[in-house]
Amino acid sequence: MPTVPRLAYLLVVVFVAGCAGTDASAPSASNEAETEYDAATVENMREGTYNDAFESSYEPLPATPTLIQDATIMTAAGEPLEDGDLLMRGRQVDTLGTDLPVPDGAQVVDGSGMYVTPGLIDSHSHLGVSATPEVGPHYDNNEVGMATPGLWMEHGVWPQGPGFARALAGGTTTALLLPGSGDLIEGRGFTAKLIPARTPQAMKFPDAPGTLKMACGENPKGGSGFPTTRMGTANGLRSTFLDAQDYRERWDAWLNNPTGEPPERDLGMETLAQVLRGDMLVQVHCYRADDMATIMEIAQEFAFDIRSFHHAVEAYKIRDLLAEADISASMWSNWWGFKMEAFDGIPENVPLVHAAGARAIVHSDDDLEIQRLHHEAAKALRAGREAGLDISRTEALRWITAHPAWALGIQDRVGTLEPGKNADVVLWTGDPFSVYTKAQRVWMDGALVYDRTDPERQPRSDFELGGPATQAPQN
Repeated sequence: MPTVPRLAYLLVVVFVAGCAGTDASAPSASNEAETEYDAATVENMREGTYNDAFESSYEPLPATPTLIQDATIMTAAGEPLEDGDLLMRGRQVDTLGTDLPVPDGAQVVDGSGMYVTPGLIDSHSHLGVSATPEVGPHYDNNEVGMATPGLWMEHGVWPQGPGFARALAGGTTTALLLPGSGDLIEGRGFTAKLIPARTPQAMKFPDAPGTLKMACGENPKGGSGFPTTRMGTANGLRSTFLDAQDYRERWDAWLNNPTGEPPERDLGMETLAQVLRGDMLVQVHCYRADDMATIMEIAQEFAFDIRSFHHAVEAYKIRDLLAEADISASMWSNWWGFKMEAFDGIPENVPLVHAAGARAIVHSDDDLEIQRLHHEAAKALRAGREAGLDISRTEALRWITAHPAWALGIQDRVGTLEPGKNADVVLWTGDPFSVYTKAQRVWMDGALVYDRTDPERQPRSDFELGGPATQAPQN
């Protein structure tokens, strides 16, 4: 996708605004056809990037070359490396091997008896919008309406939320922060680096693809207005995408012949037009197998792809369909029964989806479970093995690393430990699938951002309870 200076687009906007005025110098309809627009700017608009406001301002922390020695390195890309070394340099994974030489100026970390994995990735979180402490003013998760695709999750994120540092202490370095599921289409998600910051944009994963949160089932049909049935949810989604098709066609017609005034912008339709162009990843809150199948039919009707079904308690019933359609399922390890559409959940859900060849993901959807994603994956692994499924530990690790990275569209940079990828790395006190294991140190882009043994490397929110007491001023 070409990068075009924003100034070029602003010049186009100013010019078009002038054409829409009543000034005598404005071009008449007779010479509108002579108007020429910068080709790169038109292409940028065609790709749907012209409305990518609120760009990432994330800046990695200063990083020192670091060599972890003699650890069991689980790369999530192949077999574990026993007594292995990992060198982080230039904010990237530099080298993997054994008996690596120590570069000049590098910090050496003794990993004996410990394990190393990629930073964990949560494909479904509400940190910062259903923020702790859980009081009314901190709830910015759901808007009211049948479909609100113009909403952007990042505009509701509270970056000082205590949950971010807690998740980091559990080895989770990246998460997709999503709006709620009260509407059929709730709005855009927000891929975040879980490093405390002053603004949401300072946490925003650079150049991560946009995501759209949709929903089906009990939540969006449970409000006071339309829809109130599953028939209504299907109708509401199809009607909304019909409008989006019309919006996209009008814009594409202008983009193919960019003369005169462009169509009027609509923030919601703009988001859906990007979905229809394939420029935005669709994430769908959906529990029942029949509901997921319905959404797959709607996606086929309007020619867009679904990246992941979230919660997907009955994904095991359509696991072959998910594998065939290359749709991932972001699931809990064993949540079930808390409402009717969650009643047919089974602990073998994740491993059965995995065994069918679909991308299985263990997600949290919870400010506590995001602190122990490795334990949630371990529970799903055990359930699969007890059911007779032959699943390796590397495959189970991919449920919380490589697969969610794919669901978020950032698999080329994170999710596995391979040379050239971002140095998002966790050093564990022991086997990450043991209930006794904790994250000892966490690096993000090669910078040490958490150290269990060093209070100076344990980020805390100003709103965290139990912090150091403030000393009273002396008279």
